[in-house]
Amino acid sequence: MHDIDALLNDRAPVEDDGTGAPDAALRRVSHLAQLAAVVRAWPGLHVRYSEGPDADATRSSVDTESGLELPGLSVNPLDAELWWTRPLEDWLARQLSQYQHLAENEPERIAWILRGRMCGRGPDCEPLIDEVEPVAILDDALLAEARERYEREFDAGRGPTDGGGEQ
Repeated sequence: MHDIDALLNDRAPVEDDGTGAPDAALRRVSHLAQLAAVVRAWPGLHVRYSEGPDADATRSSVDTESGLELPGLSVNPLDAELWWTRPLEDWLARQLSQYQHLAENEPERIAWILRGRMCGRGPDCEPLIDEVEPVAILDDALLAEARERYEREFDAGRGPTDGGGEQ
C-alpha cells in the first residue's frame, strides 16, 4: 500500500475552532485524479459533509426524523462497487455530488475523507462509522470538478420512476 503522504503533500490551513486552539491541519485533496489515486492506494475511505473532524470527534450522527442518536457517523463510501465498470473518477464524482448540497446549504460544513470501523447502517442504509481516523479535506476546486463531471457524464437526478429504467 502506498504512503498516503506521498499522494497528499498539501496541508489544509490551520483554522481556529472558536476555542482558541487551532484544529489539526489535515492533508488536502485538490483534484479528482488525486482523490482516485488515494482511493486506489488506501481502500476503505468514506466522505462526510460536516463541520469537520474536530466537531465530529465528540458526537455521533442523529436520525433527524426519530431524534435517535446513531452509533456512529453517517458517511458515503468512496470505494467503487464490484459491478462498477466505468472509471473510478466517475464513481467518485457521483458519490461526492450526492450530498454536496449539505455543504452548499450550510457553509460551515466541509467535505472530508475518513476511515474507520463500520458499526451499523443509518435510516437511509448509509454506512455508520466509528473509531474514526480523519484523512484529508476536499477543497472547493475538487468539489466543483466532481460536480461538473457528474453533470457531464450522468443523467444527473434521474430516478427509476422517471421512465425507461428498471426499479
